[in-house]
Amino acid sequence: MIIGVPREIKREEYRVAVTPSGVAELKRDGHTVLVETGAGEGSGFTDEEYLEADADIVDREILFRKADLVVKVKEPLPQEYDLLREGQAVFTFLHLAPNRELTEVLLDRKVTAFGYETLRKDGELPLLSPMSEVAGRMAPIIGSFYLQKVHAGAGILPTGIPGVMPSRALILGAGVVGTNAARVSAGLGMDTVVANRGADRLRKIDEMFKGRVKTLPLTRSNIEGELRHADIVIGAVLVPGGRAPVLVTREMLGIMKTGSVIVDVSVDQGGCVETSRPTTHDNPVYIVDGVIHYTVANMPGAYPRTSTLALTNATLPYIKILASKGIENAVREDPSIKSALNTYDGCVVHKTLADSLGVPCGDVELMR
Repeated sequence: MIIGVPREIKREEYRVAVTPSGVAELKRDGHTVLVETGAGEGSGFTDEEYLEADADIVDREILFRKADLVVKVKEPLPQEYDLLREGQAVFTFLHLAPNRELTEVLLDRKVTAFGYETLRKDGELPLLSPMSEVAGRMAPIIGSFYLQKVHAGAGILPTGIPGVMPSRALILGAGVVGTNAARVSAGLGMDTVVANRGADRLRKIDEMFKGRVKTLPLTRSNIEGELRHADIVIGAVLVPGGRAPVLVTREMLGIMKTGSVIVDVSVDQGGCVETSRPTTHDNPVYIVDGVIHYTVANMPGAYPRTSTLALTNATLPYIKILASKGIENAVREDPSIKSALNTYDGCVVHKTLADSLGVPCGDVELMR
């Protein structure tokens, strides 16, 4: 199979979808790997390293024209829409639920699109998890940074000092993002509260942190009660393939402290805060009703070397399956690959995504 690894063009996105060592593995399996010029520079991988791994270094147009499988980090952007072609497969973070425009492009062009964020293995999300770990660990650090008065924050030192209370962090969701956010938040000495709908996850949080992190059921009443005291709010909820539920409304901002900070990690799935909208690393924040919003949709891209290595460790085995079995056979034979499939032959074939978009769900069993 011909596999294409383009350079990411999302603003301030420095990750790359396959490392030189990954290229070498794919080449050993007999595949052709096309890598766009400069694709790995942001993560510290040179074109020379890819050439040493026996990749073909090509320009963008040639890559998209020849590749049977395009492997990316982030979703195709409008500048790439015309490069996509019928019958081509794309494997990347798609986050289609809040992005109807891209969904329609994939359907119109009959692109077979696989989303990292919906791939399931033994009940887990192995391709989403490493980036969720990075984003979760980043969130309290970012929130702490924007609490500085110079950034319009409340001027509270998150760690506190003897005789002065630390800041209070409210984490909405106890999945991978929420757990990692709690780890860093509690480690910094913040007064940390995690709210989640499932009691089992809250028990795990309690056991993991031995009571240093407080837990609450995720109800509107509890959210409102905690928002009054929170200095940092971290949105960490996920509906795989679907839109994130709105947990913090515009009205609720009125009960928050002026200069408090929201870090909505859920923004790439629409956000769990009503006032969230995607931002970029070069212009990451805005203020609504005195509350600072950090809503960068590709947070792990700020640490591309770590993030690239973590992501490609997880994705490479599935890239190898797709390439060795072929797209249709891989979907038929591997339940994990099947769970990642979002669009095929002009149809949405992921049930949660179809429900979020309000469109019929195609039957993946009818694949040619």
